[in-house]
Amino acid sequence: MFVRNQWYVASWDHEIDRTPLARTICGEPVMLYRKFDRTVVALQDACPHRLLPLSMGIKEGDNVRCRYHGLLIDSEGRAIEMPVRSERPHKSICAKAYPIVERHRFVWIWIGDASLADPDRVPDFWPCSHPGWTFDGDYFHLHCDYRLVIDNLMDLSHETYTHQGSIGQREILESPIETRAENDSVTVSRWMAGVDAPPFWRNALGQEGDVDRWQICHFLPPSSVLIDVGVAPVAAGATLEKHDQGVRGFVIDAMTPENDTSTHYFWGMARNFDVLDVGFTARFKAQQASVFREDVAVLEAQQRSIARNPNLKLKAFGIDSGGVRARHVIERMIRAQQPSAANEAPDPH
Repeated sequence: MFVRNQWYVASWDHEIDRTPLARTICGEPVMLYRKFDRTVVALQDACPHRLLPLSMGIKEGDNVRCRYHGLLIDSEGRAIEMPVRSERPHKSICAKAYPIVERHRFVWIWIGDASLADPDRVPDFWPCSHPGWTFDGDYFHLHCDYRLVIDNLMDLSHETYTHQGSIGQREILESPIETRAENDSVTVSRWMAGVDAPPFWRNALGQEGDVDRWQICHFLPPSSVLIDVGVAPVAAGATLEKHDQGVRGFVIDAMTPENDTSTHYFWGMARNFDVLDVGFTARFKAQQASVFREDVAVLEAQQRSIARNPNLKLKAFGIDSGGVRARHVIERMIRAQQPSAANEAPDPH
């Protein structure tokens, strides 16, 4: 159920320091730490001797010594000292090393064939690094399938009821959506003209009065969603195509599968207003966390219900079109990585 040969967010930049961090990604146990030069190392979290997690090991410079028998592993995953010092390490004694890229405040890890890792394929989270914008966020560990989170983010109609005290409003359900799919990307757009701004956005705008509101959800494979959101005073003349007149942000969502029913959820908000107000950034992040906790409660309850009802299937309505198409992209990518798909002869008809 996981797409291989892709970049996934392994952590926020601040999560990784000299002390090893253990994290399971797409079912693979990984250990991450920083060398003295601040670059990140990612190794399979299993000593190649007796498989004790290397994350339990003892750091020695940029190397890690297994806490069980003392095998010393360097930052490339190679054994450089055996438990019995007189024995010479063999090149076959090694822990798998993963390609790493730091970009947009995240540490990205390549899951799959390391020889195919291309930094240019890191998903384009441009608002997180663009001049004139600021970005911050946090991390949740979710007990649900990562695809349920994608469904949730590509269908913002749930805001009316799940987030009725913060960003939800009736006009979301009353406004039509447009869903577009191009290659492996999916976009869902909603424009709400002349509506009363919900509390979250009214406070951000800093004024009363009707606004034009937009929500544009972009699915970026294998498992990220960037949501262009904001409001502008009706008199400002914002449009779906051009809407920098009011307060605009991008909800940043990177869902990294841990296993079949758990997900590393890296979230945040990039914005182009009040970018120097550090206090506002902290308050905004706290408000966003409160909103997302409402999603967490729903998604984890949904996962438990799926487990209790194995004979029932998820149904798709019109509002689910974005999530359905995103799942089609994921399924297509998974099929393409199967050996049978690569070796199957094309149908002459």
